[in-house]
Amino acid sequence: MFDTSQQMEVFPTTVDLKRIDPSLNMRRFYRMSVQPDLFGGACLVREWGRIGFRGQMLIERHDDEGRAVTALMKLAATKKRRGYRLLDRVNAKD
Repeated sequence: MFDTSQQMEVFPTTVDLKRIDPSLNMRRFYRMSVQPDLFGGACLVREWGRIGFRGQMLIERHDDEGRAVTALMKLAATKKRRGYRLLDRVNAKD
């Protein structure tokens, strides 16, 4: 009935953001993904740094996938308010 390749995710499990401001010499990325852990819970994996460099990583454990997705969505909203934008997959070489 539905073509899964065109159906949008209601609750995304991966978000890639970028913030580029040439006047401030700023080229940052912020990547978040929800991953299952070995104990039946879920982890929110956060990676951030300057585009073109390794950056840093933080793993937050959550009791279930729903709580991890909620944390991801709240954090993504905060980052968007701070000037980050969704990464355009067509021009991902930025």
